[in-house]
Amino acid sequence: MEQHRSINPRIAALNPYKPGKPVDEVARELGINDIVKLASNENPRGPGEKVQQAIADASKELSRYPDGGGFVLKARLAEKIGLDPAQLTLGNGSNDVLDLIARVVLEPGAQAIVAEHSFVVYRLAVTCCGGDLVTVPAKAYGADLPAMLDAVTDQTRLVFIANPNNPTGTRTPDSELLPFLEALPEHVWVVLDEAYLEYADADDHPNGASLLGRFPNLIVTRTFSKVYGLAAVRFGYGASSPEFADLLNRARQPFNVNALAMAASLAALDDDDYVNESVVLNRAGMAQMTQGLSALGYDYIPSAGNFVAFDCGEPGDALFQRMLKEGVIVRAIAEYGLPNHVRVSIGLAAENERFLSVLAQVGARSKANTES
Repeated sequence: MEQHRSINPRIAALNPYKPGKPVDEVARELGINDIVKLASNENPRGPGEKVQQAIADASKELSRYPDGGGFVLKARLAEKIGLDPAQLTLGNGSNDVLDLIARVVLEPGAQAIVAEHSFVVYRLAVTCCGGDLVTVPAKAYGADLPAMLDAVTDQTRLVFIANPNNPTGTRTPDSELLPFLEALPEHVWVVLDEAYLEYADADDHPNGASLLGRFPNLIVTRTFSKVYGLAAVRFGYGASSPEFADLLNRARQPFNVNALAMAASLAALDDDDYVNESVVLNRAGMAQMTQGLSALGYDYIPSAGNFVAFDCGEPGDALFQRMLKEGVIVRAIAEYGLPNHVRVSIGLAAENERFLSVLAQVGARSKANTES
C-alpha cells in the first residue's frame, strides 16, 4: 500500500505487547468455565473493602473530569513515602510513566540500556522515541550492573533497572545498586522500576524513594497493580527530583489518571492491613509453589516477586497450550529470551494446588519422571 511509505518503520517492526490471556477469552474459545488465571502477576485476593466503597462513592461523579493534577492523591502519597508532592508524577499505570520518561529523555540516536530478560515495555518505549536499545547479557538471569556500566557511552541517556525484575524475579541488593549509582555518569538517567517492591522483603533490598536525595539522576517508578490489587483501574507513579517531575508533567496527557483510579488508590494507601496480609499470603504461596515445582523435577529461578519462572524442559508455549486446555492460564516467556521457561503467578492456595496438579499431568518433565 502507498500509505506504508509514510509509516515509521521502527513501529511497524515492533511486536505488540502480549498480556496474559483473559479468563473470558479462554472460556469463550475453549468452552471452559472453571478457569484459574496465574499469568499476569495480579493480587489473587481481589480489591479490599475500603477500595470497593471508594469506587462506589466516586462513581456518583462520573460526568465530571477528575482532578488533572491529582492534588489530594499526590499529597497523601508523598506523605506515605516521605517525599514532596512536587517530586511525583501520576500515571495510567507505571507503564504510562515509563513511556513518559522515554519521551522526555530520548531522541533519535540516543541510547538506552536494559538488561537481558527485562520488561518488554522498556523496549517499546525506547523504540517509539527513536532511541537505540542496548541489551546487556544477564548474569544468573538478573541485571549485571558492572557490565551495564561498561556499556555506557557518550550517547547513553537512560538505563532501566527493574528491582525485582519481571519476568525472572531476580533482585539487585544495596551492595550492587549503590556502587552502580555512584559510578554512573551524571548525564545518564537511571530508572529504578519497583513494581514488585512490597514483595521483596529482604533486609538488603533497596528502597528507591529513600535514594532520591543522594542521586539526582535517579527516577523511581511504582504501581498499584500488584500488591494493592488495583490492576484493572490502572494507577502508577514516578518519583524523582522536582525538576525532572516538572518535565514529566509537561509531557503528561491531561487527565491521564481517571477519577475511579484516584479514589481507589487513595483508599488503598490507607489499608495497610490489606497490603500486609497480601505479602504474607504471597510468601506462603511462593513456598507452596517452589516446593511443588521441585518435587515435580523442575528448576525454577528464585523470585523476590509474586511469580516464579521455571524451566519446563520444552518450548514454553507447548506447555502453556496444554495447561490452557485444562483451564489453567500461565505465561510463556519466549519473547523475553527464555524460550523454555514459563512464568506462573502466585495465587490462592487452592489455585496454586490446581496449577501443580495440572502440571503433574501435562508437564513434559514430570511425565518423564513418572515414566522412569
